[in-house]
Amino acid sequence: MAYKHWLSSCIKAITAFGSLYTDIELRELIPKALTFPSYGRLLVANRELEREISDVHNEIRLLKQAEIASKQSEIRYRAIVEDQAEVIARYLPDGTLTFFNQAFALYYGRSPEELIGSPDQPMILEADRQRVAEFVALISADHPVVIIENRVLLGDRVRWTKWHNRMIFDEQGCFLEFQSVGYDITDFKQIEETLFQEKELAQVTLQSIGDAVLTTDAFGKIQYLNPVAKSLLQCSEASAEGLLLEEVFGIVHETTREKVQNPIEQALQENRTVNLAKHTVLINQNNQEIAIQDSAAPIHNREGQIIGGVMVFRDVTQNREFSRQLSWQATHDALTGLANRQEFERQVKQALGLACSDYQVHALCYLDLDHFKIVNDTCGHVAGDELLRQITVLLQEKIRKTDILARLGGDEFGVLLSKCTLEQALLIANDLLSCVQKFRFVWQEQVFSIGISIGLVGIDTHSESVAEIISTADAACYTAKNWGRNRVYVAQTNDQERLQQREKMQWASRISQALENDWFCLYVQPIAAITSTAQNADDGDYYEVLLRLRDKQRNLVLPMTFIPAAERYDLMHLIDQWVIRTLFRNWTKVVGDKQSIYAINLSGSSINDDRFFDFLYQQFTLYSISPHCICFEITETVAIANLSKARQFIQSLQRMGCRFALDDFGVGMSSFAYLKSLPVDYLKIDGSFIRNIVKNPVDNAIVAAITHISSVMGIQTIAEFVENDAILERITALGIDYAQGYGIAAPRPLG
Repeated sequence: MAYKHWLSSCIKAITAFGSLYTDIELRELIPKALTFPSYGRLLVANRELEREISDVHNEIRLLKQAEIASKQSEIRYRAIVEDQAEVIARYLPDGTLTFFNQAFALYYGRSPEELIGSPDQPMILEADRQRVAEFVALISADHPVVIIENRVLLGDRVRWTKWHNRMIFDEQGCFLEFQSVGYDITDFKQIEETLFQEKELAQVTLQSIGDAVLTTDAFGKIQYLNPVAKSLLQCSEASAEGLLLEEVFGIVHETTREKVQNPIEQALQENRTVNLAKHTVLINQNNQEIAIQDSAAPIHNREGQIIGGVMVFRDVTQNREFSRQLSWQATHDALTGLANRQEFERQVKQALGLACSDYQVHALCYLDLDHFKIVNDTCGHVAGDELLRQITVLLQEKIRKTDILARLGGDEFGVLLSKCTLEQALLIANDLLSCVQKFRFVWQEQVFSIGISIGLVGIDTHSESVAEIISTADAACYTAKNWGRNRVYVAQTNDQERLQQREKMQWASRISQALENDWFCLYVQPIAAITSTAQNADDGDYYEVLLRLRDKQRNLVLPMTFIPAAERYDLMHLIDQWVIRTLFRNWTKVVGDKQSIYAINLSGSSINDDRFFDFLYQQFTLYSISPHCICFEITETVAIANLSKARQFIQSLQRMGCRFALDDFGVGMSSFAYLKSLPVDYLKIDGSFIRNIVKNPVDNAIVAAITHISSVMGIQTIAEFVENDAILERITALGIDYAQGYGIAAPRPLG
């Protein structure tokens, strides 16, 4: 009975705490109680049971407390998680979601019922699923965290998300599930893509531009080289990266060979853009020398701090060589390689400055070859050019290293004798004269003797200007020519010969001004027919066009005052063109519908100018003037100087319809011989024979002979300087066709 009572008490006690025990625990406890054999033992067992029950009660109480703490921790965890802006989720290895926060649901726009227990794969963009799976497979106990960036599909939108994936283990280290914390990085990805595109664009631009570009850090160590920089430096980006720029970028001055400061270093030190000094040469890794031009600048961050430098440079070897060639061509003569007039004048100016400041004495020689034209006309310009080259070598051998030899134009040379007295200069000039005299020019089995005329002038503190010095030397040279050529003439103060030559030079300038300002004017003088055979029925009046010049005071200047200067300084062809243009322009006003002939004088320079024929054809076309009304006059001297050229010129214009007269006939020693080669229409007998024809029987005989031969050849004759009736009567008796002079009519202004 007692045993049953005890057992009943135990069952009640157990029942009282039933809520604390499981069925399994009751089944284990009751059999134990039923095994006690006696009451004493039951008491012992009862006490043991009571203790066990007390222990169980304490354990249950602790479990209850732990359960409450766990629930409170879960509530706090959920509160923390729900307050996070990041999306948070937990899922099993197969991808099934077991937990997510509100941010997760809002981000994906799904309800909890749709998400819990569902796989997360459909939310990952299909194109990224394989990559995500490969990353997840890398997670292990040794590497429990993997960061993954992937795209997710949110309705019809695609967003980028960055996930921190972590394995979660229990206290015993057993794997439970994965936890992922993510946030949207779409904006960042767009910025990243934009920056990437800009970087790509910058990279492509840097790689495609023709300039070399390199960048360094703030210490001048190389960080980047574009392909052009690699090519010029002859090194790869890998081998150069991290090196100081000066280790691969050695630059020196191309002339002095002195080392040039590194431009990047200077730009970083001075915090400004630096341009490389001119004449800089890069010596690359293969010891090649490359002329370069560059600029360097510091690179700043947003705070304005220097974080590096950039340098842009280019290969200017060809440009610099081309520039040197242009510079050389600008100061040198292409044919001889000597200094040209411009450079020579610069050197003379420098010498004059030293003469004035340091009281130095210099000298200048003006050289003009004699008989050069014979070589040119006989053998052609190729031979003339070769002669000039050989003369250049000859002269260079006779001057000092400090002296400057220049070609001033045509067959004229200049020598600047530095620090040389006039006496020393005269010795050098005579030496030059002697060597040229001994020289023989051979061309295609023809041998020519070449002389030279030299004008010498000193340069000292009394010298006025460069123009004055050269002008004086030129005038002295021309005086040497007038005195018989092949000699040296030293210019002296108040030298009458030199002053006359200087006057010619001044006339050259005045002629140019007259052409520009239209100071020239035209006169005409009638040429009268004095025989019945002098003209055809359809011919009208006959005039010679004469040139005059008005000075600043409007006074008339006769041609012989300025024509020699115009011939000396090669201005006659310009004067000829002015005469033709002016006559043709005023043709309608002056001539009208009359059938008249106008004779125009032509110089030798116009006849020898191949472009003159085109000019003349253009004028005839422009003003619709009949060539039959124009007669061109050339002097016998001009015609004889280049007989073949004169004959060709006359025949070309005669084919157009123009007429020709040979002026000043009879002055030459072989006039009749040359006359057979020139198909002229008129022969103008030189006035020196006409003026004294009445009193001088020799002049009368010469004129009679010319008239007879001209008649036989079918050439009509014109007598100049018919001053009175006696002369007119005599020439009429001799059968001359035309008369011109003050005894016929004085010149009058055209129009």
